[in-house]
Amino acid sequence: MTRLSAAQARRLALAAQGFDRPHPSTVGTRQLTAAIDRLQVLQLDSVNVFERSHYLPLFARLGSYDRGHLDAAIFARRGRYTEYWAHEAAIIRRDDWPLWGWKRDALRERFTLKSAWVRENTAMLDWLLAELAAKGPMTVSDVEHDAATERRGPWWGWSDVKEGLEYLFAFGDVVSGGRRGFSRVYALPEQVGLAALHAEVVPRADAERELVLRSVRALGVGTVGDVADYFRLKIAPTTDALRALLTAGEVEQVEVEGWRSGAGRPLPAFIVPGARIPRRIETTSLLSPFDPVVWSRDRALRMFGFHYRIEIYTPAPKRQFGYYTLPVLVDDRLLGRIDLKSDRQSGVLRVQSAWVEPGGSASELAARVAPVLRRASAWQGLGEVIVTEPLWGNAAAEVRAALAQQT
Repeated sequence: MTRLSAAQARRLALAAQGFDRPHPSTVGTRQLTAAIDRLQVLQLDSVNVFERSHYLPLFARLGSYDRGHLDAAIFARRGRYTEYWAHEAAIIRRDDWPLWGWKRDALRERFTLKSAWVRENTAMLDWLLAELAAKGPMTVSDVEHDAATERRGPWWGWSDVKEGLEYLFAFGDVVSGGRRGFSRVYALPEQVGLAALHAEVVPRADAERELVLRSVRALGVGTVGDVADYFRLKIAPTTDALRALLTAGEVEQVEVEGWRSGAGRPLPAFIVPGARIPRRIETTSLLSPFDPVVWSRDRALRMFGFHYRIEIYTPAPKRQFGYYTLPVLVDDRLLGRIDLKSDRQSGVLRVQSAWVEPGGSASELAARVAPVLRRASAWQGLGEVIVTEPLWGNAAAEVRAALAQQT
């Protein structure tokens, strides 16, 4: 059995995620779509203190780009991509829609049986479908406005409209028609050219096997749990799919140095045969909390020794690192974390805290990340990068000094 060192596993994983190549000189739609297709999913999140999450993985891998180009690519009503619960809420390729038919069916069965709300509001669900059929794609606020104006029933609270549309979206009766601002536009499949793909049936076992293979490719190397988590599959069907892929020679089992179960046994890990392990990774990148490199906190700890929790729901006095800290990837290490805020009113990027990991060099982190912070500020359309007073974090002073040296 092939055995990988911990460093080889890190480099393999980062290469699979696109960190083994320099940033292109120019970034257009072709580069953006190639990066999304490599990742398979682009997780959406509404927090906008620095920048919304779905913009950040591409900045990390490609450098500065026009966010309008990304919006046009991923939110076009009849474009290359659509949206579904493929990890959390995520952008996926439109052509992959049939791979999720089993999940739509499973969610319909689950909520029809277990949700009293669904059973008690069938009339509202029918009305929502009729509204979309009659008036075309709409946001929640569009539907709620019509409901409040026309007074057709007793259920016209915003939360009920939103809940109904979200159930229909989970079932696939309603799909994404893009986004307006950050509000999802809901549509019927035929209104966005998705009817033919919606009608395609892929047997669940076949779909899960394909998704598992894609997970292994996207991860570079991963345990059963890692592979399952990428598309939020269950462990049992993931194990079955890996067994079938091993038999077919489409994946290979390996051991990774230091990857052990709680009982101390080696954790089986999986790669695609012939996966290339680069000799080095050269990058300095700010990672979204929902970047595939770190979205599995257990994997980040096992692979990088990086204990990571997002603290947006932690009361301010109890936060250890900051509201929305971004892991800082330096070559093949997660060397630190930085809490950023785009202060659009003042036109500056604020570094609210900066931390180096135990055993790391604060001066190295600062020297590497300072130019990235300036590029990030320019990408955001901001000016100066300011380290907030009072300084917070064991690398804050070094980051401030490094930024000052560049002026």
